[in-house]
Amino acid sequence: MRLFILTTVLFLSLKANAQHTEKIETDRPDQTETPYLVPKKYFQAEIGFNIQKYQFDYSQVVHPTSVLKYGLTNRFELRLESNFITQYLHYIPETITNTVLAPVELGTKVRLFEEKGLLPKTSIIAHIGLPFLASKQFHSAPATYTARVSMQNSLSDNVALGYNVGVEGGGGEPTAVFYTFAPGFNIGEKWYTYVEAFGSFADGGAEHNLDGGIAYFTSKNTQIDLSAGFGLGESSLKHYVALGFSFRLPTGKH
Repeated sequence: MRLFILTTVLFLSLKANAQHTEKIETDRPDQTETPYLVPKKYFQAEIGFNIQKYQFDYSQVVHPTSVLKYGLTNRFELRLESNFITQYLHYIPETITNTVLAPVELGTKVRLFEEKGLLPKTSIIAHIGLPFLASKQFHSAPATYTARVSMQNSLSDNVALGYNVGVEGGGGEPTAVFYTFAPGFNIGEKWYTYVEAFGSFADGGAEHNLDGGIAYFTSKNTQIDLSAGFGLGESSLKHYVALGFSFRLPTGKH
C-alpha cells in the first residue's frame, strides 16, 4: 500500500510539472551521451538493467546502472554514476559468480556551445571513479577517469545526429580513445528511435560495435527505453540487451 501511494504521488508530481519544461533529454538508451543539460534546479535519474555477453565465456548483469543528475545552473550539471554488477565466469563443471559495486563516479557536464549552422550543440562531460566507493577488491586500484565531448546537429525537426569522442583510463587499464555515432529519429510526440556505431582504440587493439533502440515518453518528464547491440569482428562484446527508466523532478521554484 505504501509503495502504491509513493508511486501515485511521484506520478502526479511528474504530470503536474510536465508543462513547464521541454521533453526530458537523457543519456539513455544509446552510448552517445546528450549535450543537453538537466534544467536548472531539476533532479534527474536514469536507471537501467543490462545483460551483457562477452568473449571467453564471460558475461555480466548490471542491476542496476544509475546516473543521477542535478541542474546546478544553466551551464553546469552535477552527476553521480554507480553500477552493481554480477559477473559470470562460465567454467566447467560450474559457473563462478561474483557481485560487486564498481567504483562510484562523480562528474559534471558543462555546456560549451549552442547549435548554429554547422556548429553542433556541444558539451563536455568529465567523470572520476573513486575506488574507496566500491567493493573491497577495487580499494587498492588507481582512480578511473573519463572525459568526452558530446555534440549534436539537427538535420530536421525529427532527425538529429549525435556523436561523442573521448578518452578513458585508470584503474590499472590502458588509456583508450572512444567514439560514438548515432542518428536519432523522433516518431511523433511520444517515440524516439536510433541506430548507432560505437567503439574504442587502445594499446590492446580496437573494438567496434553496433546497436539500436527505442524510447517511449510517458510524459515530458518520464521515459522508458529498450535497446540491444552486438560486437563486430573480434570485439570482446558479443551482444547485450538493456531496459531503462528515467524521470526528473523540480527541486525549487521556476
